[in-house]
Amino acid sequence: MFTVIRAEQLEFDPREQMSRIFAEGFSQWLGYFSNDKQAIARAFEHMFLLHHFYVAVTEDRKVVGMTACTDGTVSSVKLNPKELRKHLGLIKGTIAGLVLKKEFEATKATKGAPSSTHGSIEFVGTDAEFRGQGVAMAIIRHIVEHAPYEQFLIEEVADTNIPAIKLYHKLGFQEYKRKPIPQKRAEKIGINHIVSLKYVK
Repeated sequence: MFTVIRAEQLEFDPREQMSRIFAEGFSQWLGYFSNDKQAIARAFEHMFLLHHFYVAVTEDRKVVGMTACTDGTVSSVKLNPKELRKHLGLIKGTIAGLVLKKEFEATKATKGAPSSTHGSIEFVGTDAEFRGQGVAMAIIRHIVEHAPYEQFLIEEVADTNIPAIKLYHKLGFQEYKRKPIPQKRAEKIGINHIVSLKYVK
């Protein structure tokens, strides 16, 4: 059994546990920087801005899932280049700082889209041990019910992440955009398209 709560309301710092979930869930994207999931977890532990995250927590204080929600005009994470270099090495840490800052901290405004009152759902992740137990569904439902938005967007879902896409459809999200990945990169990471979905209350 677990409870969904704002990460900033916890009586302990959940970032270490969140970073392990992040490393496990996003390893396909981060393989260039390191194949060591523990190194990835340590490198990105600092970045989570807790007031933007909702987490699922068990009674024994285990974080089993996480999701961020913003209005799309601010970032839910903030990367520290020094931390990245410390854990990924000078070269790859520097590259991560440059490339991922642009990717992770992008907002609707920086992507050239106007700011809006849409909720932007990001960094959906579930602890491997708890997958298939309704964790992500519970967190996203909680966000949709409690966050002050009429519409919610989930962007940049890999087309190969069939379980996630099925979950989002089950929650009432509809695909509204599909962006192809350049062939060379697609062959390297095994993803062909990036899917975007929308939910309207």
